[in-house]
Amino acid sequence: MKKSLRKKMSLSYILVTIICVLLISLLSNFFLKELFKDYIVQDHETKNKAIVSAVSKYYLGDGKWNNDEIKNLGVDAIENGLFISIKDVSGKTVWDAEAYNNSKCNAVKNRLIVNMETHFPKWKGVYTKDEYPIVNNSNKVGTVEIGYYGPFYYNDNDILYINALNKILICVGIVSLCIALVLGLLMAKRLSNPIMNVIDTAEMISKGNYSEKIQIESDIEEIDKLATTINNLGTSLCEQEKLRQRLTRDISHELRTPLSTLQSHMEALIDRVWEPTTERLTSCHEEILRLKRLVGDLEKLAEYEGENLILNKTKFNMREVINNIAVNFEKQFLDKGVQLILNAEDISIYADKDKIIQVIVNLISNALKYTEKDGKVEVNLLEDSHFVKLSVRDTGIGISEVDLQYIFERFYRADESRNKLTGGAGIGLTITKSIIEAHNGSIVVESKINEGSEFVIMIPQS
Repeated sequence: MKKSLRKKMSLSYILVTIICVLLISLLSNFFLKELFKDYIVQDHETKNKAIVSAVSKYYLGDGKWNNDEIKNLGVDAIENGLFISIKDVSGKTVWDAEAYNNSKCNAVKNRLIVNMETHFPKWKGVYTKDEYPIVNNSNKVGTVEIGYYGPFYYNDNDILYINALNKILICVGIVSLCIALVLGLLMAKRLSNPIMNVIDTAEMISKGNYSEKIQIESDIEEIDKLATTINNLGTSLCEQEKLRQRLTRDISHELRTPLSTLQSHMEALIDRVWEPTTERLTSCHEEILRLKRLVGDLEKLAEYEGENLILNKTKFNMREVINNIAVNFEKQFLDKGVQLILNAEDISIYADKDKIIQVIVNLISNALKYTEKDGKVEVNLLEDSHFVKLSVRDTGIGISEVDLQYIFERFYRADESRNKLTGGAGIGLTITKSIIEAHNGSIVVESKINEGSEFVIMIPQS
């Protein structure tokens, strides 16, 4: 079952928080217990030394002891899990914890065992006695035996500290989960809302409403790029739809004219309104040829725009090719009164010669077609790094900025009023671009109305 982004993000926040809290709790518990164990061991040594130091002060001299203070010290030690036995230098017992209150000592021992086995199931405590000499004025006056469970143990206060620490960690975990849930919901909402907006807009675009735009600005780079991409997609689809409609209109116009002419001529001939003279049959034949040329242009376009365009590359001299093409165009330029200027370096290139010739012919033909009398067309050829740069510049009527971005589209003609004699089928530049791109090259155009146009081609030399 699919889940929403909001739910997935909230669950992921909660899952990450649970994992982090568990890891922090386990690691904190482990390391704190280890540190606390070391602290207990050191604290035990400190207490033992403090007891020995205190007992030495309770020696009054001449074999006499401050029994009341010793008793108080011993009773306090029992509560802390330490069982003291003090003997004088002759071995006589001065005070002994088990002899003083054996039942209480046993109770404390049992409580310590339960505490340790509860928190440390593998704990193997051994009852140990450490013996320390009692020194007074540099003289040994007795010994102190301190019994305890080793190597370490926890008293009641220590257990309370550990339990409090665990409770704090549990509370921190619960609070962290609550915060993670709130943050997860907020972040999920912040992400899902613009994405839902994008989805709604994309659905509107898929239904043909290309003017629909995403009106959001996000500080998240990916979402902002997604919104911009969808908006650009809508604009592009809108433009493509207009081109498609225009393409359909242009093709239908190209087909309707010769078909209507043929229909009227055939009907007149069938109804014997006209006699089947050579002139009338020739006119019908010309219309058929127009239809055949249009179909041929469509086939050629499909070939050049296909992925399997085959290039028959050979090495040839580009300047010689341009000079030959210029010779073929010489009469047309003279008849129209347009000057053709050639500036070509001696450059060899490894490419499909026939297709490159077609590109140059298309560009020069277009430049001548849209350049008025007394204008000029300039062809420049030079070497640019590992590329051959060919530019065709004219002083013709130019192309508007609106039409410039569609100039390489199929059947696009900047001037819709052009008739079939001046506008052609509108695929010459489309074929030109396909040939150049098949050679891993590029073609760009710059133009201004009533100032002229310049097409620049970059083709790898090899």
